[in-house]
Amino acid sequence: MGNVVLNLDMSKINEMKNYYAKQLLDKNIPGSIFAAKTPACMITAYKSGKVLFQGNGSESEAGKWGSSTGSVPSKTSSAAGKTKSTAKGDLPAGIGGMSAIGSDEVGTGDFFGPITVVAAYVRKEDIPLLKELGVRDSKDLNDEKIISIAKVIKDVIPFSLMTLKNEKYNQVQRSGMSQGKMKALLHNQAILNVLEKISPAKPEAILIDQFVQPSTYFQHLKGQKAIANKDVYFSTKAEGIHLAVAAASILARYAFIQYIDKLSETAGFKIPKGAGAQVDVAAAKLILSKGKESLPSFVKLHFANTEKAMAIVNKKRN
Repeated sequence: MGNVVLNLDMSKINEMKNYYAKQLLDKNIPGSIFAAKTPACMITAYKSGKVLFQGNGSESEAGKWGSSTGSVPSKTSSAAGKTKSTAKGDLPAGIGGMSAIGSDEVGTGDFFGPITVVAAYVRKEDIPLLKELGVRDSKDLNDEKIISIAKVIKDVIPFSLMTLKNEKYNQVQRSGMSQGKMKALLHNQAILNVLEKISPAKPEAILIDQFVQPSTYFQHLKGQKAIANKDVYFSTKAEGIHLAVAAASILARYAFIQYIDKLSETAGFKIPKGAGAQVDVAAAKLILSKGKESLPSFVKLHFANTEKAMAIVNKKRN
């Protein structure tokens, strides 16, 4: 699917809004003036003057209004002035402005719900648009904002979502696999999926939100098909370094929110996030209503919350 971005003045955007009056959508997209859907493409106009056309007919539709400032190229350019090509914590100068794949995960500290990992590819041409859409670290956004942004960017940037559901998580954890290895395997597969999606284009950098030392990360991948360690970088708080990681964090949290909503429907009550006292109470409620055998499909059993929930159950029963 092609993407085209135009920079237009407000009079032209108002003219467009009138032109697409019968095709306007009732969508609350952050920072937008209007959104419209034609048979050939989706059109979103923003208060900044940027207008995004998405779809197979984006180029012809955009051509009605002006020349493009950002259509999809066949290849990305190589970066200038990189540090030596190796998996490391030291970042190359200007990485924030490069075309990059970023990866991040959500749910590792939550008692209820899966681990969700997303790798996302952001071209340098897409960076201004993502900033306009409000893309930043998902931890700085509430659920409503995450959902509204994710619904837009999932159709703008290539990404891959990996979900480790609770049943599988508990199975591999009991077999002795550490959570760090689980995350390494998920990040690796998500990045491989994105590299395949964007081929023959290649990112100038791959940035992973760091959860282990790079050497440990690649040790976890022994015996697996792994990403080459060329141009792979690791950093804590990577969401603030490149918008690819910030976008990945938003998409991962969006998927996690959706999964928690499904668990809530199954449980019959709202499932809380995190690992505080409120999840102990919720897990106890689940045990009392559905039995302890229901826990493996809802929670990460090895968390201390399991014992705390059982203590609440025993107290209620006695």
